[in-house]
Amino acid sequence: MERVVITGGAGFIGSHLCDLMLNSGFEVVCADNFSTGSLRNIAHLLHEPAFHLLRTDVTEGLHVDGDISAVLHFASPASPVDYLRLPIETLKVGSVGTMNALNLARARGSRFLLASTSEVYGDPQVHPQPEEYWGHVNPIGPRSVYDEAKRFAEALTLAYSQRFGMATTIVRLFNTYGPRMRRHDGRAIPTFIYQALRNAPITVAGDGSQTRSVCHIDDTVEGVRRLLDSGHPGPVNVGNPEEMSVLALAELVREVAASTSSIVFRERPQDDPGRRRPDITRARDALGWEPKIPAREGIRSTIDWFRQGLADA
Repeated sequence: MERVVITGGAGFIGSHLCDLMLNSGFEVVCADNFSTGSLRNIAHLLHEPAFHLLRTDVTEGLHVDGDISAVLHFASPASPVDYLRLPIETLKVGSVGTMNALNLARARGSRFLLASTSEVYGDPQVHPQPEEYWGHVNPIGPRSVYDEAKRFAEALTLAYSQRFGMATTIVRLFNTYGPRMRRHDGRAIPTFIYQALRNAPITVAGDGSQTRSVCHIDDTVEGVRRLLDSGHPGPVNVGNPEEMSVLALAELVREVAASTSSIVFRERPQDDPGRRRPDITRARDALGWEPKIPAREGIRSTIDWFRQGLADA
């Protein structure tokens, strides 16, 4: 049985990736320090014989004995609430943590996959965003601790590939949502859903005209798996090219939740991207991948999960 190491495996995306890799016949080592991940996300896996939990901080080292076919580096705070609360930790996991994960992959002759982000494009001046676009990022703005950590992680991954001949790849993830998101992580969809289910005002930043392209978690992890299997060096955008305004997203959540919430507007955060939409031509051509789950269906399943969470609270 082939074995993979997933850093940040108890996080939102990482835990779904653990599920997928186990279901695909892999042995999985989940490495997490639980700074933003949750034991609840992987509780159903703890008794699986092919699942192993390694409580560790990848910035302090990453040690796994034996053969490893791939290292998937997903460890990082990823929501504004988290990376603004943990700025140094975010920069450190993108730099030192990435180096430690790369060193493990190098020592074991493993393929290495870096989870990067659409945030490397910043507030883009090219639309939609292809992988060739260099981005428009404020290096000293409040979001820079996340944006620049991921940009550095990409550069480091490429440097290891070129210097040591490693098999590496980079996935740039766009606005993923779905079950296991935390209510208060500061991202739009969980915030809107939590507010809508309480019939509280739904808070939209600015006038809501800024756009996002939201991709359901099941589609996202399938794109990651295909990239891992493909041998493509990346970077590859994995996201949904169907763009909608943040206001339309709030209205969709309110409608699907059958909520009586009003929509109110608040100040827009500094450097909040005005438009965000992936060009997924490369993913279609190289991976045969594109998202399958419509926004309404995905929002409904996420609301159902939140309802259960609220009932258990």
